[in-house]
Amino acid sequence: MDLSWIHVVILIFSGILVGFINTLAGGGTIISLSVFMFFGLPPQVANGTNRIAVLLQNITAVSNFAGKKLINWKKSLLLSIPIILGAIAGAFIAGIIDNTIIKYIFGVVILLVGLMLVFKPDRWLKEKEQLLSRPIQWWHYLLMFGIGIYGGFIHVGIGYMLLTFLVLASGNELVKANAMKNFLVLAYIPFSLVVFAMQGHVNWKFGLIHAIGNIIGAQIGSMIALKKGATLIRYIMLILIVVVILQLFGFINPEIVTEWLKSF
Repeated sequence: MDLSWIHVVILIFSGILVGFINTLAGGGTIISLSVFMFFGLPPQVANGTNRIAVLLQNITAVSNFAGKKLINWKKSLLLSIPIILGAIAGAFIAGIIDNTIIKYIFGVVILLVGLMLVFKPDRWLKEKEQLLSRPIQWWHYLLMFGIGIYGGFIHVGIGYMLLTFLVLASGNELVKANAMKNFLVLAYIPFSLVVFAMQGHVNWKFGLIHAIGNIIGAQIGSMIALKKGATLIRYIMLILIVVVILQLFGFINPEIVTEWLKSF
């Protein structure tokens, strides 16, 4: 379809919001998918197209975090191997896994994360030296492979899964965990993008315009994370988790919003 100026404006401004949310926590992808489908892209194409913006936003965020030496490169590179392999598998089997099952698994995970953020905030805000100094365990690789499958399949909310692992299993405080999260997403996204592109499920025009906003949002988000620290990220995560849970259980219906927009 031909893009009018209003399409371009909506794609860029929604991209700014998505890049900001994804850089600080996660879950912004649901906005990208809704916007793409609102403009007429089929779900599979929306899913593939979204990865262009995610790739570019994470290049921006990782560059900022790396400049402040917040990324544990040794562990990040080792963990990137299983998540890349999982993402490739997930992208190939995207048409096989039942969306309903994935939705409920994600719902349980994000609900548990929200409860821990409320009742055990210290576990997220302080480093745990005994975990940081421990070598990567075999089950860490297995878990990252599973997270990679999810990311390759749908990507929505993968930030929460990665933050949970990097804080509770690896011992990072939330700012450093967030920096590593952005690197791990950056590691696997190009591979899943290639698979979706090979299948013809990428609209490059939509993706690149949306990415302009994502880059701006990622720049703002990473700067705020560096200045305000783990406490602010925790509060943002809590707010976004509440919104996602309301959406998962039908209290917020994106389809109603979409139909309302179409009336204009």
